[in-house]
Amino acid sequence: MLKVLTVPAFNDNYLWIIHDGTHAAVVDPGDAAPIIDALHAHQLTLVAILLTHHHKDHVGGVPALLQHARVPVYAPRNDSIANVTTTLSEGDTVTIPELKLTLSVLDVPGHTRGHIAYVAKEQGWLFCGDTLFAGGCGRLFEGTPEQMLHSLDKLAALPDDTKVYCAHEYTISNLRFARAAEPDNQALSERLAAEQAKREQNVPTVPSNIGLEKATNPFLRAREPAIAQTLRREGRLTDDDTVAVFAALREWKNNF
Repeated sequence: MLKVLTVPAFNDNYLWIIHDGTHAAVVDPGDAAPIIDALHAHQLTLVAILLTHHHKDHVGGVPALLQHARVPVYAPRNDSIANVTTTLSEGDTVTIPELKLTLSVLDVPGHTRGHIAYVAKEQGWLFCGDTLFAGGCGRLFEGTPEQMLHSLDKLAALPDDTKVYCAHEYTISNLRFARAAEPDNQALSERLAAEQAKREQNVPTVPSNIGLEKATNPFLRAREPAIAQTLRREGRLTDDDTVAVFAALREWKNNF
């Protein structure tokens, strides 16, 4: 039975190890040291590296891991990343035979031009890098609001019970912003209290799931009239077009 191991790194990153108790694939290893420590601690053999985008906190550990084990490295076709053996885009699949794991690939540009996500349909897992966060979404460093909205719509279309393995512990700050954007959302208030209780115990708030994100994440709720009303009240919106709402929401969050 496959499991996902949470490996904290840097100040707020999560690196993910998918394993069966013997073999392991790592997602977005920004730092090799904690990954190697976790592999040793759990007596796991690395068999694959999966990358979602080119930012250093997601790929920085790859060279050292390849010194540890020569394994295939999967990465987005439209992001420039060194040491890659197989490039991927939407419609491709990754099969890791040692884990009996198949992942489908989605193009989710916005944060970067070539960002991809991996979906393990059988297990109900989503590895989405910095596209979708618990309660939020990534900054638009290379893409447009329209691209990011379309990318998030793809992820929101996954089954509600799909677990969302994003790459950062940003949840509390994201939900505080979400509450400002949609103050009357009761599900959001309940979630914020629950997630704060987790953090007080130093428990990760990730993974969340798609159903929870659709109920509480303002970037998946840009079509909700209440959010547009808040943006207008804040003087941040003059156009009710969904892309305009999303863009105004993202710009507000950038400076929140």
